[in-house]
Amino acid sequence: MRVVLAGGGTAGHIEPALSLADALRRHDPATGVTALGTERGLEVRLVPQRGYDLALIPPVPVPRRPTLDLARLPGRLRGAVRDTTAVLERVGADVVVGFGGYVAAPAYLAARRRGTPVVVHEANVRPGLANRLGARWAAAVACAVPGTPLPGAVHVGMPLRRSVTTLDRPAVRAEARAHFGLEPDRPTLLVFGGSQGARRVNEAVAAAAPALGRAGVQVLHAAGMQNEVVVERGPGAPPYVVVPYLERMDLAYAAADLAVCRAGAMTVAELCAVGLPALYVPLPIGNGEQRLNAAPAVRAGGALLVEDEHLTGPRVADEVLPLLGDPERLRAMGAAAAAFGRRDGDEQLARLVRAAAQGDGALREGGAP
Repeated sequence: MRVVLAGGGTAGHIEPALSLADALRRHDPATGVTALGTERGLEVRLVPQRGYDLALIPPVPVPRRPTLDLARLPGRLRGAVRDTTAVLERVGADVVVGFGGYVAAPAYLAARRRGTPVVVHEANVRPGLANRLGARWAAAVACAVPGTPLPGAVHVGMPLRRSVTTLDRPAVRAEARAHFGLEPDRPTLLVFGGSQGARRVNEAVAAAAPALGRAGVQVLHAAGMQNEVVVERGPGAPPYVVVPYLERMDLAYAAADLAVCRAGAMTVAELCAVGLPALYVPLPIGNGEQRLNAAPAVRAGGALLVEDEHLTGPRVADEVLPLLGDPERLRAMGAAAAAFGRRDGDEQLARLVRAAAQGDGALREGGAP
């Protein structure tokens, strides 16, 4: 089977695509996988690192408001569809799997032109424009969150890395804390804001650092590649470890008792899968999707939510310290998050993809085979 993945741009699109690729290869190591991307996306680094073929096409961002870019869209789209069709022909694609983003719409249109089956995976509660387009004729539509408003959508969860889905947090906690230079027995807060970091989260938690230190809380803080975090800690204060990026998110999750973070679809899915309680701070721009991503986990009792505009150092301390001082409540929140999370999204989506490539026409009505 030869599969083309369309999920370039951000880690939230790329990581599920690569997790699917890993699942397909586990089932059949001979599966051919080619990822579509653009020269300015994270896929330029992430896809080759994971050992998969990368084909570059022009990005086609769709403006949400009437602008000069909207007038240029038809020409850009035609060129990207032409280039994508050439990729599908070159690799002999049996199925195209799209995850949204700048390369998804050209991939869906090229697949339709060529007669190649399409599978759509939507990570967010509120579908993007490209996935709404592809879902109109897809052989199968999958979603990470129940109730996603796409026709015929099957809830499969989010395809996640095996290092996350197989993680036993208590079993590797000591190793994880030693890996990051943390002390073995202190309450531990994990702070991160996605691959680029989050300035508001960085500033608020740094402002709370003295209060966290006085309470005996140690912190592992991923600030983002271009960001700097400076904290004040008194003599004898527990560790406050600042890193630009976390290569081993599995160990970061194992080290932590609680997370403060944004609410991207991938972040919420991973934290729920591993049963790590969180204080979510949704990104305040866009279409509000991050607040919607976090809402089910909050309703389930596995997380709290603070709006970005209300996040300050005192608010961080007020929310975090009572939780980290109450192990029983943390355990209950972790169990609630885990009950909502799923660890088999990669395998469920892989089954849909294999069935679509084999021409199973009942996927949209019957669910995952």
